Amino acid sequence: MGAVLRLSALSPNIKDRLDFSCAIFDAQGRLCAQAAHIPVHLGSMAYAMADLVSDRDWQPGDLLVVNDPYMGGTHLPDVTVVAPVFGAASLIGFAVTRAHHANIGAHSPGSMPVSTRLDQEGIVIAPSWLKRGGQWQVPLCRELAGLEESGALPVESRRFADFVAQASACEAGARRLAELADQQADLVAAFDALNRYGEKRARARIAALPDGCYRFQDYMDDDGQGQQDIVIAVTLTIAGELARLDFSGTADQVAGNINCPLSVAAAAAYYCFRCLMDDDVPACDGLFRPISLSAPQGSLLNANRPAAVAAGNVETSSRVVDVVLGALAQAAPEAIPAASQGTMNNVAMGAAGENGWDYYETMAGGTGAHARGPGLSAVHSHMTNTLNTPIESLESHYPLRVHRYQVRRGSGGDGQFVGGDGLVRELEFLGDAQVTLLTERRRHAPWGLAGGQLGAVGENRHNGELLPPKTSFTARAGDRLLVASPGGGGYCDTKCK
Repeated sequence: MGAVLRLSALSPNIKDRLDFSCAIFDAQGRLCAQAAHIPVHLGSMAYAMADLVSDRDWQPGDLLVVNDPYMGGTHLPDVTVVAPVFGAASLIGFAVTRAHHANIGAHSPGSMPVSTRLDQEGIVIAPSWLKRGGQWQVPLCRELAGLEESGALPVESRRFADFVAQASACEAGARRLAELADQQADLVAAFDALNRYGEKRARARIAALPDGCYRFQDYMDDDGQGQQDIVIAVTLTIAGELARLDFSGTADQVAGNINCPLSVAAAAAYYCFRCLMDDDVPACDGLFRPISLSAPQGSLLNANRPAAVAAGNVETSSRVVDVVLGALAQAAPEAIPAASQGTMNNVAMGAAGENGWDYYETMAGGTGAHARGPGLSAVHSHMTNTLNTPIESLESHYPLRVHRYQVRRGSGGDGQFVGGDGLVRELEFLGDAQVTLLTERRRHAPWGLAGGQLGAVGENRHNGELLPPKTSFTARAGDRLLVASPGGGGYCDTKCK
């Protein structure tokens, strides 16, 4: 599925950066298999898919599309497409893709605005039929392409092309799974057995942690609307084979767009526990059954509609990882690294008009050092698992020139083991553009562990002038944008043995 999606997509964000995910679910919407794609996509799908697929009249050839964060999505650019899979005339499962669309109709290019309401962030797609019985639903397809509803299927629309690529990937997955069901009559029973096994392995790993309550908190830099130092807190309770995360004490939802639905917080929590387990443990629904979580309704991690959420999926999820790992480090200190860069360094830009364009990228940084060695430099970490756009692709698609792309030496935190370094990327604009930055760890540095030092905070600069973490501005031809990403925290002071 992932190969079909990558090779079919037109946008560099999908075909070059690999900002997409693919997974298989059983007929009840329980995760059974996933590709090694993006944790924030996959974990949130695992949390929300059962509600999304239940109580629908599924037919062969259907495709469901959704991006509504309050109905199983994450943020509007992440569009989910679901294909049912039938075997012997009965529903046996679902093939699902989620991909980030750089143009989802927001009021600023790149569809990652400094927003205060959900409707400013683009088209909100409630669960809808993209195809019904194998037939494209043309009015919706035209809306997704940014066209008037009346007319033909928008086959020549570049904006619609990535939806077609997702549909192709889902249909390929559905065909292959149906073929597997024909060859293996007990496939549904095998799904159940896999999930029971995953649950058994998860319970055993949790049981190896010391019982107790572990508390940790960290802060978001700001919400882009004037509020700073926004707390995220967790109490992790380990009791035998069960783990519970209570995010009480987390700040209320804010005016800016760092809010998120509970599914995003769940994705971050699931990811942290998955990292504790051996590589051979299957990523399936059973893995998460011993883990429960809650966050107060109306809080930053369980926001109410119509709160803006564009940065919640990317930036707040990164901080939730830091908070959960900080709590787990008290229970399993040698298994947990220091904080990684803690941001995805979102850069969105473009221009309107006949030759309009939309560009979106997340940028790599340093990972935290740990008990067995230093952090990694200039890599994507934790909730993102994408790539940086290659210079050749960026310069051939957009009116941009890359002046610098290098490791940010010395940005990792010091210690017996040093945190990984961030990177520096400097772009020159060859034409006017509207630019939006949604970044974190510009005020609160990535923390070290066991006496290790903080990683360096990141920096954003326009023509050398320091920018706030979240901002939107107009760049003119000849201007330059520099983004320096944070380094990871260090592990253990230099006297550690």
